[in-house]
Amino acid sequence: MKMFIVLAALVAVSLAAPAQQQQQQVQVVQEKVHDNIGVGDYSYSYQLNDGQSVEQSAQLRSAAGVESQAYYVVSGSFSYVDPVTNQSYKVTYTADENGFHPVGDHLPA
Repeated sequence: MKMFIVLAALVAVSLAAPAQQQQQQVQVVQEKVHDNIGVGDYSYSYQLNDGQSVEQSAQLRSAAGVESQAYYVVSGSFSYVDPVTNQSYKVTYTADENGFHPVGDHLPA
């Protein structure tokens, strides 16, 4: 009888354990870097095999011609696929002296 209880308990535990999901190895499918030397304008983009992608470019500007008060005007986008719902999302944005301005169908206006 003890053996039956132990066996039943082991079967119950093994059935209750969640199945382990196999992790997908994320790899870079495409990558581009242009004029990115660490000073001045830059741009880059990449795409991963899981649906993620990023594009960004920036131009260095100076406030009213004052070189010591320089800032970047950045524009770009990123997209990803929600692993639970399998829905794609994309956000485009700009960032400048007035802040960060994201736009996307799923974001409030």
